Amino acid sequence: MNADPTHAEATRTLRGLVEIPSPSGAEAAAGAFLAARMTALGYDVRTDAVGNVIGEIGDPTGPVIMMVGHLDTVPGDLPVRESGGLLFGRGTVDAKGPLATFVHAGARAAAAAGARIVVVGAVEEEAASRGAHHLAATVDPPDALLIGEPSGAGAVVVGYRGVLRFRYAVQRPPAHTSSPAERAAELASDLWQAVRTLLPPAPADASHFEHAAPALVALEGGLTHARAEISCRVPRGFDAARFLDEVRGHAAGGEITVVEQVPAVRTGRGTPLVRAFAGAVRRRTGAVSVKVKLGTSDMNILAPHWDVPALAYGPGDSRLDHTDEEHIPLAEYLLAVDVLTEALPDIAKSLARPLVGAAAPDNEERRP
Repeated sequence: MNADPTHAEATRTLRGLVEIPSPSGAEAAAGAFLAARMTALGYDVRTDAVGNVIGEIGDPTGPVIMMVGHLDTVPGDLPVRESGGLLFGRGTVDAKGPLATFVHAGARAAAAAGARIVVVGAVEEEAASRGAHHLAATVDPPDALLIGEPSGAGAVVVGYRGVLRFRYAVQRPPAHTSSPAERAAELASDLWQAVRTLLPPAPADASHFEHAAPALVALEGGLTHARAEISCRVPRGFDAARFLDEVRGHAAGGEITVVEQVPAVRTGRGTPLVRAFAGAVRRRTGAVSVKVKLGTSDMNILAPHWDVPALAYGPGDSRLDHTDEEHIPLAEYLLAVDVLTEALPDIAKSLARPLVGAAAPDNEERRP
């Protein structure tokens, strides 16, 4: 498709990753392949205690740009095939395409970027983000963070809603169906209806990013035992403690257990990171779209913990995430590699720390 040898190598990496099944918890083979490819491209590679593959390249004295993609996928064995310039297979979009983009752009930009580039293939993002939590606990904060998720080659993502997921379990004594006594299954259904009342749909003219939305993930049970699982996508500033107190008021003596809770996150459009990246996208594609997403990603865990500017980027259409039609246009993937290769030196310049004793220009941010 393209005689450029760097493009051929990038395509080889992506296809190789996609051909190795790696549902959450079973990423070792894909991780080994990634480590070998990164080593061949010049990265210093290690695998940490939970299975994250971490590669470093570039100037060890420069600002640290960390790019975190994820190795795992949702379950589902899709045939890997190429047709009409499209690569089909589980993970092409979510998110081996973005991860491979990071690997090859980092290697291509390393000599010119003036930055220490760290690329991470994280584990279990599709489960409980075990890899991201381990990074947060064991790795020093970078100067900037990029998350590998599909945005489209001509767009960047600056925010994700948070999530609050909880389980409800309730029991009731055995009773005949003709009895007026409360039945467990009815109480679980009632709780779900109460949650829908507490978190009504967003008005037609409202920003969905700034509005909470619940989803009933599971509901099962009978007369004596019932269980519901509810996942709420939540906006910035959402008072989870108050909401859970309100939910417990409808629990009829049942037990509420929080399964997952991460805050919403958003980076300002005017930050040096976003401006630098958007400029590179615009130069390569002619225009740039700056988006927020209604789901969550590892950005929700890492950016608040490290308190660093962050954005998400990667080729692919996120509407294909987790579907049986998951595929990525190879031309878009290769364009994303080119965009990011051009963006990394600009990002590094935007992060450059002033020399000790020198005054920083008024239009530049100082990093503490």
